Amino acid sequence: MTAADPRHLERFRTGVARWLGLQFDEGKSALLHDALARRLKETGLGGAAYLERLERPEAPRVELRALARELTVGETYFYRNVAQFSALTEVVLPARMAERARNHTRALSLLSAGCASGEEPYSLAMAVRDGITEPDWEVSIVGVDINPSALEKAARGRYSTWSLRELPVDARQRWFHDRGREVEVVGAIREAVRFEEHNLADDSPVLRSPDSYDVVFCRNVLMYFTPEGARAVARRLARALVPGGYLFLGHAETLRGLSNDFHLCHTHGTFYYQRKETLAPDDADARSGRATGSRPFAAPTAAPTVSRWRPDSPAASPSGPWSMEWMEAIRSSSERIATLAAAALLGPEPSAPPGPPAPDDEAKRPELREALALVAQEQYRDALALLRRLPEDAANSPEVLLLSAVLLTHRGSLSEAEAACARILEGDQRNASAHYLLALCRESAGDRRGALEHDQTAARLDPTFAMPRLHAGMLARRQDDHETARRELGQALPLLLREEAERLSMFGGGFTRQALVTLCRAELAAAGGTP
Repeated sequence: MTAADPRHLERFRTGVARWLGLQFDEGKSALLHDALARRLKETGLGGAAYLERLERPEAPRVELRALARELTVGETYFYRNVAQFSALTEVVLPARMAERARNHTRALSLLSAGCASGEEPYSLAMAVRDGITEPDWEVSIVGVDINPSALEKAARGRYSTWSLRELPVDARQRWFHDRGREVEVVGAIREAVRFEEHNLADDSPVLRSPDSYDVVFCRNVLMYFTPEGARAVARRLARALVPGGYLFLGHAETLRGLSNDFHLCHTHGTFYYQRKETLAPDDADARSGRATGSRPFAAPTAAPTVSRWRPDSPAASPSGPWSMEWMEAIRSSSERIATLAAAALLGPEPSAPPGPPAPDDEAKRPELREALALVAQEQYRDALALLRRLPEDAANSPEVLLLSAVLLTHRGSLSEAEAACARILEGDQRNASAHYLLALCRESAGDRRGALEHDQTAARLDPTFAMPRLHAGMLARRQDDHETARRELGQALPLLLREEAERLSMFGGGFTRQALVTLCRAELAAAGGTP
């Protein structure tokens, strides 16, 4: 029989899922067929003999490594999804450094799980160099993958200039040497990363020790696992992270339905996760599932666009004094909400023909894009109706719920907005954006104390978020609590100056950065402070 025999192909598909944790649907049968044909030619075995060999309790390690080369393709580039690296350097590293310092240690450990050809862990090393300026900190960075060929390339540290397409010129000059048609990572960055070959499907030693890592990047990996494998690796990642450690997944990935061990975080226009202090009880899926590292046949994913705010864009002109009700301001933000939502939820339109999208992403993109077009036309009811027709999993995702809550707040449907925020917080009590929207809703309901509590919670959960500070300061000034107003507004002012533009677009009530800064300074002066 030949490799094209359907019985052989289906056995091979089942075996790949068991051995490597990879899931290949019917649409990828041709890829599996070609891989099987190449392995039969290389080994000189017939289909039945080859599969029987792999189905033994101890499959030959050399053959599993060869299959990893065949079936995992790690397309990536430096600083892929740059928003996540901004969150890393501005939120995650300072938080972990503060926690480590409280425990009298000055060491951090980072893991790139499924590192492919090395661009990701080298990017982590560059980000660490930029984000940690104190010389006495020790930082360990490990990149692991199942594909030995990819790891060999990673160790060489040589890449085409296309891999640098998201890097600014100054970063390229700092971290790379020109080597003809290629570039080479500078020695200091190469020496900062250690590469190891591991299969995450086999309860790899790299994830076996509990509480080992402060930060794990495992991006565009889970989306290719079998459901059992995805749950297993999510459990192992949670176990390997320290309590309060952070996990970054790919742009189209989520832990929804896989793990309850994490809080969802949202800053810098991107989502990531923080491990809870206590893990949920272990289960059979986590112990028996299988998972792997490389990205099989990964299609290039465009990085999120940089801020669309322009300093020369005209400010929205408020129709009343600076003390106008904040809810009136929030209702003027339709176009900017659409801009933010398109970037945060869908990402930019690809500049080149994309590869196959993830199933969840494929299911919800058309409806979301249509909803965003309706938002831009101020047809909020129709946009909400579209969002409510999304498949249940997509409609209940934190991203879609947050957009729904913003739109509901925007049009004054405050009870529904509060309900959407409550659903977000059911899954993640640490969602600062949901708490801020609840503050707006509580103010409109006349519950200023409740509004202030939600503002303070949002500010505590995300110390970089300017809007809850500004809102809390304005609430305090209206209640003649000038001391609190001066404190909150004084903290809001520098945050506004460096707040990400997309978040200002979503939560800034239609005002530009300049208008919000002017508002903050006017409120601060009215409270007796120095703008």
